[in-house]
Amino acid sequence: MAKMTSKIFKTIDQQIDILRSKGLIINNENQTREILFRENYFFISGYRHMFTQPGNRDKFMPGTSFEELYAVFVFDRKIRNTFFKNILIVENNIKSIISYQLSKKYGFKEKDYLNPKNFTEDKLAERQVKDILNKVRRQIRINGRQHTATMHYIDNYGYIPMWVLVKVLSFGIMAEFYGILRKEDEQNIADVYNLNNETLDIYLTILSNFRNVCAHEDILYDHRTQRMIPDTKYHRLLNIPVADEIYKYGKNDLFSLVIMLKQLLRKEEFDELIEEIKMEVETLDEIIDTVPLESILNKIGFPSNWYEIKSLN
Repeated sequence: MAKMTSKIFKTIDQQIDILRSKGLIINNENQTREILFRENYFFISGYRHMFTQPGNRDKFMPGTSFEELYAVFVFDRKIRNTFFKNILIVENNIKSIISYQLSKKYGFKEKDYLNPKNFTEDKLAERQVKDILNKVRRQIRINGRQHTATMHYIDNYGYIPMWVLVKVLSFGIMAEFYGILRKEDEQNIADVYNLNNETLDIYLTILSNFRNVCAHEDILYDHRTQRMIPDTKYHRLLNIPVADEIYKYGKNDLFSLVIMLKQLLRKEEFDELIEEIKMEVETLDEIIDTVPLESILNKIGFPSNWYEIKSLN
């Protein structure tokens, strides 16, 4: 068995030497040193793949500067913040809609709205229903007394209405919760977005994944989800190219998130999102010379005409 080499601590100057040895141009050492100290070499180097040579991933393309590498890092941070705040809007909306629909139909006390009889009657899903309801009850036990609103209801009424409970449930649990509802309840919620229930189920699962990437400040721009969103009219209207009978963009990449938000946000919210992304793309384009903008967009999963989705109905 080969012996693993251990990673050792390196000073900022050593980090700069490593970047130079890989062919990166350092125009301003003091500024580079300050950025590496503040932002972390490991995270910035995570964006180098955009600029490495096709035949040698350890070497940067000729002319690549630290400013370009850092610009992609900053671009990712900016769009991650933009996407995150909009995913939070969807999260709040879906929690409100689910709690309203179920409270109206089944009652506003846990013993009523968490009754297993209210959920899918699919025999194959019995274990899943039990597990997810247990997760919800566990969140009540763990987090119920950590939030003012839930603690108020527990102390004064002895129960937590669902419209208050959703505040302590993660988006991931809410996505799972939606997936065990009765089909008619799923569809009533999906109707709010003019979607079918199967599509909304997939969207919520994928959105939960993107939310976690954003919340943990992981690299977003080239993130790919395991699941793909179903084909939409936006794929067709934008004439997104097809490879092996699958659209090249907008299936499990960042543009798939744009497509989902197009259908889940209000128009003014989505328009603001698109304008913010456009501004960041233009800022990045002004700084980067080594790589064409289209290559960057393709890495993100954006088609060259991505901005046109704003005007599509």
